[in-house]
Amino acid sequence: MAKNLLIVESPAKAKTINKYLGKDFDVLASYGHIRDLVAKEGAVDPDHDFAMRYEVDSDSEKRVDAIARAAAKADALFLATDLDREGESISWHIVEVLRERGLLDGKQLHRVVFSEITPKAIREAVANPRDISMDLVNAQQARRALDHLVGFTLSPLLWRKVGPRLSAGRVQSPALRMIVEREEEIEAFVPREYWTMEARLSQGGQRFNARLLKLAGKKFEQFDLTNATDAHAAQAKLQAAAAAQGRADDAIGLLKVMEVQRKQRQRKPAPPFITSTLQQEAARKLGFSTSRTMRLAQQLYEGIAIGDEGVQGLITYMRTDSTSLSNDALTELREAILQQYGADLLPGAAQVYRTKSKNAQEAHEAIRPTSALRRPESLRPYLSDEQLKLYELVWKRTIACQMKPALLDTVSVDMACGPDNAFRATGTTVAFPGFLTVYEEGKDSKGEEDEDEGRRLPVLREGELVPCHAIEAGQHFTEPPPRYSEASLVKALEEYGIGRPSTYASIIQTLTGREYVYLDNRRFRPTDVGRAVAKFLSGHFDRYVDYEFTARLEDELDAISRGEEDWKPLLARFWKPFKSRVEEKAETVDRAEATGARVLGVDPRSGRQVSVRLGRYGPFAQIGQREEEEPPKFASLRPGQSIHTIELAEALDLFRLPRSLGTDGDGTEITVGIGRFGPFVKRGSTYASLTKTDDPYEIDLARGLELLRLKEEALANRIIASFDDGRVQVLRGRFGPYVTNGELMASLPKNAEPESYDLAAAEALLAEKGKPAKRRGAAKKAAKKTATRKTAGATADAKAPAKKATKKAAAKKATKKTATKKSTAGAAAKKTAAKSTTARTSAAKKAPAKKAARD
Repeated sequence: MAKNLLIVESPAKAKTINKYLGKDFDVLASYGHIRDLVAKEGAVDPDHDFAMRYEVDSDSEKRVDAIARAAAKADALFLATDLDREGESISWHIVEVLRERGLLDGKQLHRVVFSEITPKAIREAVANPRDISMDLVNAQQARRALDHLVGFTLSPLLWRKVGPRLSAGRVQSPALRMIVEREEEIEAFVPREYWTMEARLSQGGQRFNARLLKLAGKKFEQFDLTNATDAHAAQAKLQAAAAAQGRADDAIGLLKVMEVQRKQRQRKPAPPFITSTLQQEAARKLGFSTSRTMRLAQQLYEGIAIGDEGVQGLITYMRTDSTSLSNDALTELREAILQQYGADLLPGAAQVYRTKSKNAQEAHEAIRPTSALRRPESLRPYLSDEQLKLYELVWKRTIACQMKPALLDTVSVDMACGPDNAFRATGTTVAFPGFLTVYEEGKDSKGEEDEDEGRRLPVLREGELVPCHAIEAGQHFTEPPPRYSEASLVKALEEYGIGRPSTYASIIQTLTGREYVYLDNRRFRPTDVGRAVAKFLSGHFDRYVDYEFTARLEDELDAISRGEEDWKPLLARFWKPFKSRVEEKAETVDRAEATGARVLGVDPRSGRQVSVRLGRYGPFAQIGQREEEEPPKFASLRPGQSIHTIELAEALDLFRLPRSLGTDGDGTEITVGIGRFGPFVKRGSTYASLTKTDDPYEIDLARGLELLRLKEEALANRIIASFDDGRVQVLRGRFGPYVTNGELMASLPKNAEPESYDLAAAEALLAEKGKPAKRRGAAKKAAKKTATRKTAGATADAKAPAKKATKKAAAKKATKKTATKKSTAGAAAKKTAAKSTTARTSAAKKAPAKKAARD
């Protein structure tokens, strides 16, 4: 029986470590967090010193029981969860649960940390344990409490003001703001025209180009030539000036070399990977999403079976903002460079990289191979293609960071074109490759210097005349800033100090999962829902989505982790003004403004207002207003359309439907249209919604019939039992089976068998628990009936003036009655809305607690 119990997060990690430690240890996995905050409002209680109520996740009960049984038999408990604050928090929760069960009396507790899963690292960690760091635990508790308070306080306000099922987060909301603001920049961008001049030259049989440097005695700037007339006039003058300096075969003139500058500069290698730079490079070079990168890195860290070597951890811990490398790692890296690339590429001393983050001490090392001598090609038989690509990226970057700098020769040649004009040719060649032999860091965009790299110029001497074959004028337009890619978004978040290494992937997953943003050609674009949320938060909670405020809050959380600040005063400083702002906005914010409603103009056919807004089922266009006698018409926007950019003509086109797809076998017409609840196909009184992949403008008859068949099957399957010619039915509903007679409805008891109900049982349930049945379209029919009565009354008045007074009195009475009904209906609607909000809140409270995102 083992006397020691060691606990880690994942089973893969447990399996690897178990082989290293032998029979004196039992190694078990907690599978991440074993408990979290109770998933309902009040789990963090600001009125009682921010007391936090935790519960063991239902999925973790069996694992906790297994850990408890093993702990009861062990003499010592070793907690070997990850070395960051999240891992520290997992260890603390395990200890607290075991303590509550009375299983820690007389037992030794040890916290062990390591940045790589290798036999040596594991044994050293076990031999040198420490206590649990409550500073790290409290920093994690503070972060979790803030996220809970923001989510459970702000999300219900979003439901009421913007739309259902929305949520706001402390960290992802500023990230969403970045994406939305970039989209607004692009929409507001006005292109500017500008022209460039390039000379096509040759010397010694080698062709090369030169850019205009000076025009009419002044340095040539980007917007000196902004139209074709001026550009072509300048081009003619330059051509004439070149011709005046002489001619050569097949050349329009000559340029005179005025100055030749030669320089040699160093390019140093990039530092080893931290979490954010690994995510950026994997996105640029491998096309990996941040979540995929972190998932693969986790696999490489936890261990892969390598032939006779057994399971080996291949890279160090992948959640880190430290660029430092251990002395052992540096020694091995230098040995690998010497063996594989030779002494010419090995510097005299190891390169030391300084970490910018104050909190880097909690992560220990950069991301590196656990053994630099393990070349990527040697692992090809054991790794998947994606694992190998990521390992190779880490290996090359780490090897390169300890190699000599590259030496680049740069040449700049200025050439006169007449007395007042000049062109410049530049070229850069690699004199000594250094680290470029192995690796070069990727870039999101290239500048002029990058374009010159690799360009070799012919040998040119001052005073020499160079044949000019053409001077070409090029028209260009300025371009808007690019949308964020995953790499550039992570870089921006890091630069602003928003989030931390472990949160970047989860931020992006949250934004895409909630459909606030989507990827278009690997660039983020906000949806209308995302823009509405961002606009609402920026307009009414500007402080809490402010980049500097969010970064300061992250710094304060880091200060807690270093023991420099207490966590509960931080929560108090945040909570009081935040709660006050939420309460204020709940009373003052207009819903139409919050959903981004826009008036586009007037429908020329009906003369009614055309508007667009965000609704419960997505963005839609509307002709008419609710206050008018004739009900409004609705049409959902097409995929790719936005309420922020759609024009009047495009909105009106949405109402050109319905269109006929043809007829079915019985000759019944099948039509397609777009309504308030989205696009649909219709046959008789049967409607079937189109899926997200169906385009109402492209759908054909076969697809329409298929959707109608599926809808009719669903309707048929909905009926469990039917009595008295369908007057009373037992139906399958969204929230479970229920009984209805058209007027009343009642949910079946939880454990009831719907198929066992007969007419008597169904009517008894309706009599006992029946509530008014919701009937879609009832309000519209009632309004239409009222309008018909008014029209009839008006006609009768015109035909019988003698009865006018009677009619007026009747109308007055009817108006009073209608007003009473409206008042009652309004109260009922408010009550229903309140119930709906309560139901949603209740549903949210019942939802199982989510584990903190580890990727």
